[in-house]
Amino acid sequence: QVHLVESGGGLAQAGGSLLLSCSVSGTTFPINLMGWYRQARGEQRELVATVTRTGETKYADSVKGRFTISREQSKNSINLQMSSLKPEDTAVYYCGAGDGYGPRYGGLDYWGQGTQVTVSS
Repeated sequence: QVHLVESGGGLAQAGGSLLLSCSVSGTTFPINLMGWYRQARGEQRELVATVTRTGETKYADSVKGRFTISREQSKNSINLQMSSLKPEDTAVYYCGAGDGYGPRYGGLDYWGQGTQVTVSS
């Protein structure tokens, strides 16, 4: 089966930084898109950032200039460097991967279990 594993979540103070990492194994499909979504308590899951196989990136307006997504295609892995963290960044962050053509979440079809990010003021 396809497995995605996130790491790097934890506690941070406002203005601090965290690095999230995600690795994918067991894929039987072309990975054209990988990315991060997050879900805050009481909210729906929302886009954070995505990166295509060709290196094109997309960011939510709320994280532009603060978060950077990067790809390591040879290892089917991505990172999310989060800087200038705000309390409103507090959420469970989920790593996703897919062929980019699915109808949900911009074509991200498989997901990890998520990693908690908590930012205190």
